[in-house]
Amino acid sequence: MITVYGDIYSGNCYKVKLLLCLLGRAHRWQHVDILAGDSRTATFLARNPNGRVPVVEFEDGRCLWESNAILNYFATDTAYMPRDRFQRAQVLQWQFFEQYSHEPYIATSRYIVRYLGAPDSRAADLAARREGGWAALRVMESHLREQAFLVGEQYSIADLSLYAYTHVAHEGGFALDAYPAIQAWLGRVAAQPGHVTMEQFD
Repeated sequence: MITVYGDIYSGNCYKVKLLLCLLGRAHRWQHVDILAGDSRTATFLARNPNGRVPVVEFEDGRCLWESNAILNYFATDTAYMPRDRFQRAQVLQWQFFEQYSHEPYIATSRYIVRYLGAPDSRAADLAARREGGWAALRVMESHLREQAFLVGEQYSIADLSLYAYTHVAHEGGFALDAYPAIQAWLGRVAAQPGHVTMEQFD
């Protein structure tokens, strides 16, 4: 059985948990307390020298890290990865968008607020991330006004990638009241058969 090392309240870890549950893939979950330094131990660094979660360890001892790489691995040849070549490239397009234009602003803001308690020493950093976060949400809102999911009409790992931190964006100070298309999309994702929340961690 595979083992996933991560923190379920991390969006990057949650997206892996969500896909494995959607696929009905048996796995063990090993909690990693980042703030306690668990990801900096020699044992953990042997699995991922970059010292980040999530990490998947396979039965043969091989390890795979970076959340979107993990999603692509498990989604291949499933309903969560389009068969069309162009649409597969669009999945990657949105995953790169998530990592470069969305996560650095929305996820990092949430980390500062939820994990660090929004200390005064990070106030300027938090404020500096606002513009980038709102810009990413505007891109998503415009796109989702035209279609049900990020890649055509098919729920895919593109949606999982961006759902993970968007559905908790308010925890970092990004209210979604002015983004009705995003809110409707969040509802469609949450209504998918097999969907699990962060709180359903087992």
